[in-house]
Amino acid sequence: MTLTLRHYALLGLLTFLLALPGRMTLPPLDRDEPRYMEASEQMLTSGNLIDVRFQDKPRYLQPAGIYWLEAGSARIAEVAFGPEILRKTWPYRIPSLLAASLIIPLTAWVGASLFGAVTGLMAAALLMVSTLFVAESHMATIDTVLLLDILCVEATLLRAFLDRQKNRPTLLRTAVFFWLSLGVGLMLKGPVVLIPGFGTPLALWLIERDKRWWSRLRPSWGWLLMLAVVVPWCVAIDVISGGDFFSRAVGNNFLGKVAHGQQAHGLPPGFHLLVFALAFWPGSIFAALAIPAIWARRSLPEVRFLLCWILPHWLVFELIATKLPHYVLPTYPAIAVLTAAALINWPEVRPKRLGRILLGAYGAVWAGIGIAFCVAGTVLLYKMEHMISVREAIAMFGSLPLMAGAAVLLFQHQRRQAAFCAMGAAIIAQAGLFLAVIPNLQTIRLAPRAAALFEESKPCADSVLISTSYSEPSLVFLAGQHTQLIGPVEAARYLKKNPRCDLALVDRKDEPKFRAELQKNGMDVLEYGRVSGINYSNGHHLDLGLFAPR
Repeated sequence: MTLTLRHYALLGLLTFLLALPGRMTLPPLDRDEPRYMEASEQMLTSGNLIDVRFQDKPRYLQPAGIYWLEAGSARIAEVAFGPEILRKTWPYRIPSLLAASLIIPLTAWVGASLFGAVTGLMAAALLMVSTLFVAESHMATIDTVLLLDILCVEATLLRAFLDRQKNRPTLLRTAVFFWLSLGVGLMLKGPVVLIPGFGTPLALWLIERDKRWWSRLRPSWGWLLMLAVVVPWCVAIDVISGGDFFSRAVGNNFLGKVAHGQQAHGLPPGFHLLVFALAFWPGSIFAALAIPAIWARRSLPEVRFLLCWILPHWLVFELIATKLPHYVLPTYPAIAVLTAAALINWPEVRPKRLGRILLGAYGAVWAGIGIAFCVAGTVLLYKMEHMISVREAIAMFGSLPLMAGAAVLLFQHQRRQAAFCAMGAAIIAQAGLFLAVIPNLQTIRLAPRAAALFEESKPCADSVLISTSYSEPSLVFLAGQHTQLIGPVEAARYLKKNPRCDLALVDRKDEPKFRAELQKNGMDVLEYGRVSGINYSNGHHLDLGLFAPR
């Protein structure tokens, strides 16, 4: 069997359809996603495509590439549906959706090029249902788009590597695509893309002691293409920011993450290995079971290339101080290919007694995660909303038997059949979570409910929301760029300046300070309504009232 363009197109379409459920109804997720969306919207409405900002503050974390993509997709949606669409989440998630729909076919191509068509399809399936990939592909953050770019970089490296193996010339367009992909990666995330871009060929050179194949990528002039992509914007932002961008993005953000943990994400080496069981579930157990077979075939050129893709990137991010699960996401396509090769191509290699004990313990953890996935939606809805969803119940009762079947088949050493069962369980459980659970978790949807109350109550078209107790970026995105996130005393003073139009959102515990400051100026307030729930970012319970001067 050979994979044709039609197969890859169908695989991309399947990924697109599986990534659609719940996308339009999901509220802003995480703290980063609304920051990306708000900054992209401000770029669109201001017309300033160079200087990225969140409200009136510069957002100098990475170059402008991802904001251009999200602003572009939002602009297309605005033309089609009107300006009110800019306050919806789904237009900003389109780049992630399209990137995911390209990543899976490209992973299949990598697998098929190295180990055959069936292995390529299995690798694509393992990545497509993995927890971290599914989560990131639903969000308007940079990680899915960056994964596509790094996958393009690795795919061109693989093409040059295979050309050397088959003693055929490497086409000029392959080299051009490699350097342009690195340039695009620099526009997306800065120097991070150079870790896999140069780490893989460097690791291969250290192992093989042969760097001649690197010349196939025309490095003598290719770096000029890379710089041509990123230098114009770099010059423009340096002039506009007076050098502040590079001081913050490189000095504070990039190098700061290397030296110490930022935003309470400092963790010791081994973190990524520990969370892999969850992040790559359900494929994580099959990846662990594949280790003996991979080690036995480590001298094969195909395996060597994939290991040189994985290890440099993984080790770098295990060693830096700041750690988040998505930092090693670019290694997942290579892990999926090696795992699929062990499932499809290679006979099982039984480890020694200690290895069997460790794999047994890992399997127990994996099974626990799977069962938790299957029942988590139903439990969350009942505990937080005191409701039972028929759709989520169907998902739970559909996924649990498949999960149990996967565990039994694993115990019987029928790994391939177990993988199919586990992937089926993952698809059903994930559909239940995105379609029936997350949209109904009103307790944690504080920002959408507060913003809706503000829209219903605001007396003027240009009313500003002043939030004293709830300072999540999602509220800024949903309520407007000029939303003020300040303390209760400052909120009372701000409200005094424009009592006719502005409204204040105040938690019950902060109301005494808020009212006391207003009374100093002879003012009182009228309550328009309340929203209560849990701020999922910190777990605090809030009871927010919306107030205007009488």
